[in-house]
Amino acid sequence: MENVQNMTIKQIKDLLQDGSLDAQMEECLLTDSRQGVRRLLEQYTKRVERQRVLKEQWERMSIHEKDLRKQGYGLIAGMDEVGRGPLAGPVVACAVILPEHFYLPGLNDSKKVPPAMRESFYEVITSQAIAYSISFVDSERIDEINIYRATQIAMRECIDKLPIKPRICLVDGRKMTELGVEQLALVGGDGLSITIAAASIVAKVTRDRWMAHAAQKYPEYGFDQHAGYGTPDHLKAIAEYGPSPLHRKSFAGVKEWFATKR
Repeated sequence: MENVQNMTIKQIKDLLQDGSLDAQMEECLLTDSRQGVRRLLEQYTKRVERQRVLKEQWERMSIHEKDLRKQGYGLIAGMDEVGRGPLAGPVVACAVILPEHFYLPGLNDSKKVPPAMRESFYEVITSQAIAYSISFVDSERIDEINIYRATQIAMRECIDKLPIKPRICLVDGRKMTELGVEQLALVGGDGLSITIAAASIVAKVTRDRWMAHAAQKYPEYGFDQHAGYGTPDHLKAIAEYGPSPLHRKSFAGVKEWFATKR
């Protein structure tokens, strides 16, 4: 092995980017007096630690899938929904079946993943998934039957729309009735299961894109900024312009406007 004292900082940088260090090389770098080398080693150490943390997180979030496979379950779906709380737009559900050896470090509940990373994860999940499906229930239907029932309908439709039927479905939240497939409900499941987390990412990105497109038709509400949630700017826009056809008339923050018009 070439003595690090004879290596340029660029050579050391390339070395650290290409692979992991053995103990001897790391010891040599620790004794190198060059500030540039010290910075590179510090960055490398942080990167390795980050990878270790993400791997441990992945192992924790894979426990349910591994246990189910040990019990003989092959195709395992994860399902989640987004859009219960917004004042406008649809509720969106997603079901995903991932390959057994799928690995996407950093995958987590969509609320804990930055937007740019969600977009990147969406592309990986949808391109590598064995199967996935997405279902929408619009604001008009939500007003007719309430958000809880609308969410249940969206999630059941996802199972029906999957081109491959799973043996079991991991569901975020409480156990559902009439899902049409065996299920395991996990409260807070989008932070406990990689399969539910994957569904959470796909549902979130899908809905955010839908709301961004809606913003082109109704620019005064800023749907691309808040995705329909009741932010101060959104409430101000409702007060100024009145609700759009996409608003949920039964929701607080919207229904008050109609009450003033009676």
